[in-house]
Amino acid sequence: MIVSTFELFKLGVGPSSSHTMGPMIAAGRFVAELERTGRLHSTAGLKVTLYASLALTGKGHATDRAVLLGLSGFWPDTIDLDAADAALQAIQTGRRLTLGGGSPIAFDAQEDIVWAHRERLPGHPNALRLTAIDASNEAILAKTYYSIGGGFVIAEDEAELRTLGDNRGEVPLPFASATELLRQADAAGLTIAGVMRENELALRTGEELESGLDDIIAAMDACMDRGLGQHGELPGGLKVKRRAKEMLAALEAREAAGDPDPLAPMDWVNLWAMAVNEENAAGGRVVTAPTNGAAGILPAVLRYFDRYHGSTPDSRRVFILTAAAIGALYKRNASISGAEVGCQGEVGVACSMAAGALAAVLGGTNAQVENAAEIAMEHNLGLTCDPIGGLVQIPCIERNAMGAIKAIDAARLALMGNGEHHVSLDKVIETMKRTGADMSDVYKETSLGGLAVSFADC
Repeated sequence: MIVSTFELFKLGVGPSSSHTMGPMIAAGRFVAELERTGRLHSTAGLKVTLYASLALTGKGHATDRAVLLGLSGFWPDTIDLDAADAALQAIQTGRRLTLGGGSPIAFDAQEDIVWAHRERLPGHPNALRLTAIDASNEAILAKTYYSIGGGFVIAEDEAELRTLGDNRGEVPLPFASATELLRQADAAGLTIAGVMRENELALRTGEELESGLDDIIAAMDACMDRGLGQHGELPGGLKVKRRAKEMLAALEAREAAGDPDPLAPMDWVNLWAMAVNEENAAGGRVVTAPTNGAAGILPAVLRYFDRYHGSTPDSRRVFILTAAAIGALYKRNASISGAEVGCQGEVGVACSMAAGALAAVLGGTNAQVENAAEIAMEHNLGLTCDPIGGLVQIPCIERNAMGAIKAIDAARLALMGNGEHHVSLDKVIETMKRTGADMSDVYKETSLGGLAVSFADC
């Protein structure tokens, strides 16, 4: 298996899986390495260097805060947000940092965090280097990490493992391309979700699998519901107002009045996607799907299925497993990092995953599912990542709404056909990767081009 469902769908915090969750995880791993090698108690100081995209948009993505929290022993999936705020305040006022809950060391964020804006390391544009220093001001451990999207983190010395996928055990139906996935499904007489299920069962029990899938879905629902109940401005200085709560009230009022608008389902899908991404932009709890910046698309499409077609616990699990199989193909053969390939790797991939998943639960054949995923990406090719102010707000929040609508349309188009089409999912994934390589870096999560620059000119 390329990537497990539970690696693609991870519980974390906003606003970014690559710029917030990833750096927090990297910092936690660095502290663990210090402890494992017996250097933790010899550490008297630390230097943090952020490179390229992490530096250029790190302030808006709270990258510096994330690193400090990771060094202090916090992890994205278990973080207590109130305790995290208190820890950050203590670091700022006391200029001391407690590594992983151990002894405090001197740390001045103004001096000890270096923003290497224009310097890019060869492995990935999302790079950070952590250096531990002893009492003699000598470096005792230095590690470079790459945050490669979706909360995935690799150390520089393990970069060659990036495309090897899940090495935790042999799986019965391995696949590394959509062609292989369809072949395995056909040979075994299974759906795409069935192939993914069989592979997951090589790693965990059936009870653990169902419970884990249900936990993912519950976390998505909880994030959306929180977003629907909040109001006020999002942090960061753009003064972007949350809209979901007011939109919900307006839609409920229209329904109560018997409004016959045939396009009302579109309004609900827009609302559900935006609610999730407003919560993400506020730094709330979110599920990577496959990233934070695109986290609203799959939950919105799943709730569309719930409301307008009727779901069961099993059909919801099929939705997630199908989406995971598609997302795994992008993770292995291209990228899910906006800093590497633009937003086509985030919103585009999430749209593709959601389209294939919806086609599956609406009764599509494996060929129609593959076609739906291909259609969705085909019409996201070239999508840039140009967030204003480095914040996951404009155009990110509305872009999730557009991505969710496009996913539904792609699924419906595929279901009107028989699965035969000219461009395969494998080809469109390859094209997306090439397009990302050709794309100027100013459009890849640097806030140096596109809307980010146009907004400044206004």
